[in-house]
Amino acid sequence: MLDGVSLDQLRTFIAAVDEGSFSAAGRRLRRAQSVVSQTLANLEGQLGVKLFDRSTRFPVLTDQGRALLADARVVAGNVDLFKARAKSLAGGLEPELSVAVDMMFPPAPFTAAVAGFQQKFPSTLLNFDVESSAVVEPVLAGRCGVGVVGSWAFAPPQLTYERLLTVRIPIVVSSKHPLAKHRGPIPEAISAKHIFLTHVDQADVSQAQRFILQPARLWRLSHLETKLAFLRAGLGYAGMPLHMIEADLASGALVQIRPEDSPAEGYVISMSAIYRTDSPPGPAGRWFIDFLKQENATWSTGTAVALPPSKAKRQNSSSRRSLAKGRKRSR
Repeated sequence: MLDGVSLDQLRTFIAAVDEGSFSAAGRRLRRAQSVVSQTLANLEGQLGVKLFDRSTRFPVLTDQGRALLADARVVAGNVDLFKARAKSLAGGLEPELSVAVDMMFPPAPFTAAVAGFQQKFPSTLLNFDVESSAVVEPVLAGRCGVGVVGSWAFAPPQLTYERLLTVRIPIVVSSKHPLAKHRGPIPEAISAKHIFLTHVDQADVSQAQRFILQPARLWRLSHLETKLAFLRAGLGYAGMPLHMIEADLASGALVQIRPEDSPAEGYVISMSAIYRTDSPPGPAGRWFIDFLKQENATWSTGTAVALPPSKAKRQNSSSRRSLAKGRKRSR
C-alpha cells in the first residue's frame, strides 16, 4: 500500500496543514473540498495512520500526522528541486518575463536592471506589474515569473526568496502637523487622534508583521506619490521610504517622529526577489535577479542620508568643538 502513495497526496496533506482547513486547501489547490477530503482519507488508508482529528470544527493534526508532516515537506521539496534543476539544465531562454514589483523598491537600481536587460535579451518581452503590496499572489498564481517583495508580506512555502537590499522607513509628518512638535516617543493616546496614511493592504501582510502599526484612524492610498502629497499637506502621518523623502527632510518640510513602541530611527524592511520553487526563472529571469543584486550593492553603499539643516548644524558644531579640544590637548 505504501508504494501507492503519490506526490499529489503529499502536497494535499501539506496544503491542508498550511491553510488550516480542507476547504482552504481546496481553494489553494483549485479543487473541491470533497476531493481534498477523499484524497487525505485515501492517504491515511495507505499509510495506516490517522493524520487528522476530525472531531472538531477544523481538522487538527494528530501526533502521527505531526511526525509525518516534516517528512512530507522534505519529499515535496526534493521533487521541486529536482524539477528546478532539470529546467535549469534544459536552459531554454524565456520568450517573455513578467515581473511584479513592490513600489517601495528604490527606482534607481530597478531602472538600471531594466536598461541592462533590454540590451542583454532584446528578444525577450519584459512585462511589469508595479503593486502597492500585492506581489506574492501573481507570482504564486504563475502570472509573474519573478517578484520583488518586502519582508512584511506573507511567505508561502511554495516560494523561494533571495535577499536583495534593505529600505529604511522612518515615520514622518508635515512640519505644520500637530504631531511635529513632539520630540520624544508619542503616546498612543495622542497619535490615535490623528490619521495614519498607508498604501499597504492588510490582506497582503503576514501575521507576524501586523504589529508594526495598527492605528485607530487609517486612510489607505494606492500610490506612494499620493501618500506623499497627503503628508506634505498635513493630512496625516505615515511611514515612507527614506529614498523618497530625503529632500523633504533636508528642507524641513517633513520631520521624523517616533510613535510609542516604534524604533527610534523608524522601521527597516528587507526586499527580496521571489519565484516559485517548482518553476524557477530561466536564463533571462536569473540574469535579472543577479543584476539587481549587483546594482543593489552599489546603490546601498552609495546612498547617503541627507540631514535636515538644524541637525547638520548641530553635527558640524559638535565636530568643531571636538577638533578644538584635540588641538588644545596637542598643545
